[in-house]
Amino acid sequence: MLYEGKAKQVFATDDPERVIVRFKDDATAFNAQKRGTIAGKGEVNNAVSTLLYRELQDAGIPTHFVTQLSPREQLVRRVRIVPVEVIVRNRAAGTFASRYGVEEGLPLDPTVIEFCLKSDALGDPPMNAATAVALGHAGEAELELLFELAAEVNDYLLARFAVAGLDLVDFKLEFGVDDDDQLLLADEISPDTCRLWDLETEEKLDKDRFRRDLGGVEEAYQEVRRRLEATVGVPLDLGPDDHADHEHEHEHGPEHEHGHDRHGHDQDGGEEPHDA
Repeated sequence: MLYEGKAKQVFATDDPERVIVRFKDDATAFNAQKRGTIAGKGEVNNAVSTLLYRELQDAGIPTHFVTQLSPREQLVRRVRIVPVEVIVRNRAAGTFASRYGVEEGLPLDPTVIEFCLKSDALGDPPMNAATAVALGHAGEAELELLFELAAEVNDYLLARFAVAGLDLVDFKLEFGVDDDDQLLLADEISPDTCRLWDLETEEKLDKDRFRRDLGGVEEAYQEVRRRLEATVGVPLDLGPDDHADHEHEHEHGPEHEHGHDRHGHDQDGGEEPHDA
């Protein structure tokens, strides 16, 4: 074992450019101040991440994913995690809603894309692009690419979750650099890292059920998995003008906190949006 984080373990293989990631049932919230276990979480998160990373790769998003090895394990490309977490917000929720004094669930137009320093010790503080560059956490070109990829991932996931009857409220992304200096989507996409609400009832089907002691945590995770697996191959409404909108938005660069118009660690990372 090379590393153990809050949600995953990372193991070496015979290939120095490949590692095995094992998903755990351990659950934490509020920077690990709250701890517990969600039965079957590791298998659900592995299955959901595997499904979505395969689809994102087919959609042209570069990821670290190679193959699923078992119900709890997947083989991935070994990367150096960029210490900049990317938070994508389609609706106001969590501390974002309380920070700005707005109602949870308020649609955000344009979508907000934020950078945070990946540091549990500091509470993953928000930072703008200038701060990230000045402190040496990422270069300007790297941050621009992080923003572009996050916007593209959001466009795909909004449509993908929608056909499964789920509203993607917000989510966290992490990226890594491989030995060829290629920036790849890393970590995971799962009910641990996404806020997912039922499109009709707005019932929470993510780790907020654990954070807020709502009950039915295991059932919510399994429901997300069931809906995604049941809708594999369903055509998505991605919108014909997304790429053009991305290009227009990025001409200005990620100077501060971002809006997106809808038209040093090894593998693992944290398992929840920083604003949990």
